[in-house]
Amino acid sequence: MDISEQRIKEMTTAGLNLIGQALSIYDDKLRLVVSNKRFQEMFDLPEALVQPGALFSDTIHFLASRGEYGHDQSVDDLVSVRVEQALAFEPHYMERVRPNGQVISIEGAPLPTGGWVAVYTDITSTKRVEELLRTRSEELSDQLLSHAEELSATNRQLAATISALEEAKRQLTEIEARTRMTTEMMPAHIAHLDAEGRYDYSNRRLSSVLPGRPSDILGLHISQALGAHAYERVRPHLKQAYDGQASVFEFTEDQDSRRIRVSFTPDGAGGVYIMSVDITEETQARVALQQTRRRAMAAQMTSGLAHDFSNLLTIILGMQAKLEKMDLPEDAAELVAATQQTARRGGQLLNRIADMTGNRTPQPQATDMRGLLEDLRVLASPSLPRGVGLSVVNTLPDEALMLDPGMVQDALLNLVLNARDACGSSGQITISAHAIGRIWVEITVSDTGPGFSPDALDKALNPFFTTKGSKGSGLGLPMVYDTVKLAGGDLQLRNTPSGASVMLRLPYRPAPPVQSGLALLVEDSDDLRHQFRDMLVDLGLSVIEATSADEALVLATSLDGISLILSDIRLEGAATGIDLIERLALPIPVILMTSLPYDDPLHRQALAKAPVLRKPFTRAQLSALIRTEAA
Repeated sequence: MDISEQRIKEMTTAGLNLIGQALSIYDDKLRLVVSNKRFQEMFDLPEALVQPGALFSDTIHFLASRGEYGHDQSVDDLVSVRVEQALAFEPHYMERVRPNGQVISIEGAPLPTGGWVAVYTDITSTKRVEELLRTRSEELSDQLLSHAEELSATNRQLAATISALEEAKRQLTEIEARTRMTTEMMPAHIAHLDAEGRYDYSNRRLSSVLPGRPSDILGLHISQALGAHAYERVRPHLKQAYDGQASVFEFTEDQDSRRIRVSFTPDGAGGVYIMSVDITEETQARVALQQTRRRAMAAQMTSGLAHDFSNLLTIILGMQAKLEKMDLPEDAAELVAATQQTARRGGQLLNRIADMTGNRTPQPQATDMRGLLEDLRVLASPSLPRGVGLSVVNTLPDEALMLDPGMVQDALLNLVLNARDACGSSGQITISAHAIGRIWVEITVSDTGPGFSPDALDKALNPFFTTKGSKGSGLGLPMVYDTVKLAGGDLQLRNTPSGASVMLRLPYRPAPPVQSGLALLVEDSDDLRHQFRDMLVDLGLSVIEATSADEALVLATSLDGISLILSDIRLEGAATGIDLIERLALPIPVILMTSLPYDDPLHRQALAKAPVLRKPFTRAQLSALIRTEAA
């Protein structure tokens, strides 16, 4: 059971009041935080000066006005001196005789969070015993007694210093523990190298950033921990850091082609701090964004030109149509036909340009790669000559991957048709697919044709470059390249001993497990409710229905096994889908749907509560969002 803050304060005050010594704690602004009853009694302080927030300067002014510190200085001067000493507070021990004859010891120590604590002890009786011992003991010389008193005072000061050091040690231990916990939680490898390149500090994250490396690396040289290949990549930058210059760089790790960002920072004492982060997904997203921006720029540049060029082609075709109807010589009729064919080919080229620069956004969905590649083989085989074979080698893990199946299949079909043209009447085309770690899906289309010429290897990805003469548009491979880049991947062309090879790399994204169970559908439109019910059933879910938030809330709290709620924002009755979420006390994933515009206040409010599907939406969009919620 939690203890209230007020209860803790009361118990703390009661405990302090049981202490026989006077105690006060002031913060770094010299405001009283807490004191005990003995503090007020010892100095006979008014109630206002023992309340939290009372100023230290006011307390000193009150005591000085009563002659607590003698009459050698003015009250204002005394206050000023004491305040300056308090602001520059250091651990101390002192003894003072008060005007009433009472002897007190004052032991003070600063607090790690700012401010200080002081303990005041009445040592009058102790001093009287010392004085009595001095006057009655003839065996103790004045010098020995003086040394004893000095030793006693020194011991008290030493005890105060030890207490302060122990508190500082405790604070440092806590700070170190919190720091280590923080570094262990970060998705990065954080470490420190000594002057010889050996780890003297490291969190246990190296193996998660660079798989296959050890986690316990203290005392190891960096070359032993990273391995020869990775160490060679970082060695020039590490030398730069040891020379006193910080560096941040990226490299691709050999084992499974992860992209790693490393920061080396000199510590000023001969060592180097290290932070390494796996930025593979960030790089994939960056590549996709860059490609999207390039396509937007290309679309801007070509749209106006394509429009004007299309008009010109239309005029040319119209004029040629008129010429075709005239009684022209045979050789002139052939020229008209050739002009018409060329103009139509220009129109087809414009359409390809529009496809390439248009708004093509990948729509990833759970994709069975085995089925996709088999469908591709069936689709492409009829277009191949009898002497050209097509085989598929798939060693991908047997799990669904988040890909845009249409875009991937179109790209691979384009490559297969290019390979067919390269093989001619006989040859072999092979599609192979495998995973690189769980980072990349690598799909290679290879053929037994003559391979890429040096010019083609250099320029084949440039728009309009073709080796097929008038039969080719020069946009096939650039469109494949565009597709791969939009997905955050990469494409490479190379020659093999038996022909040419085009390798695609796409991000490896396992699809979340299929959602199953009971779904609560909340929709007040009968037609839409039937439509959404069919979608949910097709996705493998059982469905119960409600038309209002109140009805849905009753069903959700009375039925076990509801794994998903799909609700409209506006419902029958006054309550909305947002109200349903706020009243729902059970941890059930909720997806909202609406036809409200994005700038509607209810739509904006809903986005802060749950994922929102904009009507109309497809089953694929609903499926993708359900999978995301399930993950």
